[in-house]
Amino acid sequence: MVAPRSPLMSLDDALSTLLSAVEPLTEQETVPTLESDGRTLACDLVSGLQVPAFDNSSMDGYAVRSADGLKAGDVLAVSQRIAAGQLGISLGTGQAARIFTGAAMPPGADAVIMQEECETLDVHGVSSVRLLRSPVVGDWVRRSGEDVRQGAVVLQRGQRLGPGELGLAASLGLSSVAVVRRPRVALFSTGDELVMPGEVSPENMRPGAIYNSNRFFLKALLHRMGCEVSDLGIVPDRREATVAALKSAADHHDLILTSGGVSVGEEDHVKPAVQSLGDLALWQIAMKPGKPFAYGHVRRATTGGQAHFMGLPGNPVSSFMTFLLLVRPVLHRLQARPYRPWASLRMPAHFQWDKPDRRREFLRVRRNAQGGLDLFPNQSSAVLTSVVWADGVMDLPAGQVVHRGDLVDFLPFSELLS
Repeated sequence: MVAPRSPLMSLDDALSTLLSAVEPLTEQETVPTLESDGRTLACDLVSGLQVPAFDNSSMDGYAVRSADGLKAGDVLAVSQRIAAGQLGISLGTGQAARIFTGAAMPPGADAVIMQEECETLDVHGVSSVRLLRSPVVGDWVRRSGEDVRQGAVVLQRGQRLGPGELGLAASLGLSSVAVVRRPRVALFSTGDELVMPGEVSPENMRPGAIYNSNRFFLKALLHRMGCEVSDLGIVPDRREATVAALKSAADHHDLILTSGGVSVGEEDHVKPAVQSLGDLALWQIAMKPGKPFAYGHVRRATTGGQAHFMGLPGNPVSSFMTFLLLVRPVLHRLQARPYRPWASLRMPAHFQWDKPDRRREFLRVRRNAQGGLDLFPNQSSAVLTSVVWADGVMDLPAGQVVHRGDLVDFLPFSELLS
């Protein structure tokens, strides 16, 4: 008698289970701010100063005392010239100061008139300027602290540092920052059919052999997610080889990530190997592509504790999508980043899809010049060209058809690659 098939787990339930099973890394390190792009802050950054530190001009022009009731047509003597990095002297009644962008406002000045709104004059040998409009208090003045107030939290713990964040940290005088250490990930593929590019030329490939594409995009994705990667290569389809690879990987890594071998065939050795070294929840996820997926733990033989294990399907598009939708959130969790559900866009489908599936589907699509979505013609999980052609996926609920013009949920790859 055949045992009843276990129900498929929804993607949302699988993701919730994963996130609840993973604790953030607590170890941190201090790195130069210039080298911290892509890292995750280990603590709040609090400003020790005002930004800007002083009132300054945001335009090339003339600093004036608008409080004196100045109006268009008034002529003022130019008493000084102030460039960025220089300090001026007090501005008296009837005077203006030639000032340049970024220069500190002189005492007494409360507005700047752009040079295009002034006319330069020589009045009895005195450099002067005629105002072409009436100034208002605060015109073209950047106030001290209008960007950052002293004592304010400017970047929060768990925030991923990008170019803007690095510039902000530098503006506070921070030459280094405390960041969460990178997750250590061991990566290997299983399958006797796999061959590395360069080892065998295409014309000499044996029947049934394929190049190992998964290894390349998974390693690249892990690096993009800020991981330290140990590439363990291709493990043969043998139980003892799989056990040995898992044992070696567990001792010095936070996560073991594999591709292939997580189904239920006779040559799929990952499941029993992991179970012999720890525990495994082998899930069948209600998503297409990407149904075969495994999560569990492998005990560390020498250092204590256990490493997380995640097994991805072997078909390249399935492996790619399960990484983006399930592995990526786990890596964010390990780095103490707050979980942020992906944000989809509502866009019109410029195609028809009349092949509904019982699983939630992620169809490869691309935005077109008319503001809609085009569908890649071959949605097979083995067709990696669909991922290269597409700039995202359509998130389609189970059992749903799509008519041309229907609004659908579009999930850009750019949302999933950070």
